[in-house]
Amino acid sequence: MTDWGSLLTEQRNPSSAHIDEVSTLELVRIINTQDAEVAPAVGRVLAEIAAAVDLVVAAFRRDGRLLYLGAGTSGRLGVLDASECPPTYSVDPTMVQGLIAGGERAVFRAVEGAEDDRTGATSQLDALNVGGNDVVLGIAASGVTPWVLGGLEHARSAGAATLFFTCSPTAARSVEVDVAIVPEVGPEVVTGSTRMKAGTATKLVLNMITTGAMIRMGKTFGNLMVDLQPTNNKLKDRTVRILCELTSLTPDQAARVLGEAAGELKVALVMSICEIGAVAARQSLQEHGGHVKAAIQAHQAAGA
Repeated sequence: MTDWGSLLTEQRNPSSAHIDEVSTLELVRIINTQDAEVAPAVGRVLAEIAAAVDLVVAAFRRDGRLLYLGAGTSGRLGVLDASECPPTYSVDPTMVQGLIAGGERAVFRAVEGAEDDRTGATSQLDALNVGGNDVVLGIAASGVTPWVLGGLEHARSAGAATLFFTCSPTAARSVEVDVAIVPEVGPEVVTGSTRMKAGTATKLVLNMITTGAMIRMGKTFGNLMVDLQPTNNKLKDRTVRILCELTSLTPDQAARVLGEAAGELKVALVMSICEIGAVAARQSLQEHGGHVKAAIQAHQAAGA
């Protein structure tokens, strides 16, 4: 695409046309008012986000991966979302990965021109042996980033399911993917600065996709994270509190059960609620795909 000026993300926002002439309070009020338009825009594409979640869950269940492709802010947000999955849900770091134009150094400093290389993502995808078990999600706020579009084409040719996130509806129409997620957040407060509203929408959607997928994979009990890695004092305390909240155990009792469960909260929950040992609890969880509620219900049904 050569007519970048026609993209929604490149239009001037009349609400901020004189933002350099107002008071600081009015300046931030304008930004805040524009930011308030992001969540409703995302809300209008929930059906597409749900479809993306289902594709990702299907990939995870066949030991596939979710791979993000992005340049600049889009790439950094993909890297951020991917990096937060292992500590939150105890998943292997390879399960969700963020690939960025320009490589790892581009996470911290712009690598000019990297996004314009349409074949640039190919080597990264090939190094990961992307294929039919995987989902590749391209992130391009403007919808025309060559590095992302070329990567999606390559992933699709390798048999991977493909998703596309953009805030540019006209650009999205020419991209062939399984699901396109296109929240129309409107022009940015600073024209073309897609790290703002488009970036916020990106963060919201990526959070929904990975959180939704992890919930479907049994990583929570209700809204409690029961597959977290207690790698610091705050998370260790949270682990004990969750076990106490879902059982009748005292903090000391919960700590003892967690010790017997090798620190695995899921195992400790099944042990406590079903009154079984760690080996039996771990086996039950394995039989029920890691879902705590399913393991408990099966044990209760067997004893009925």
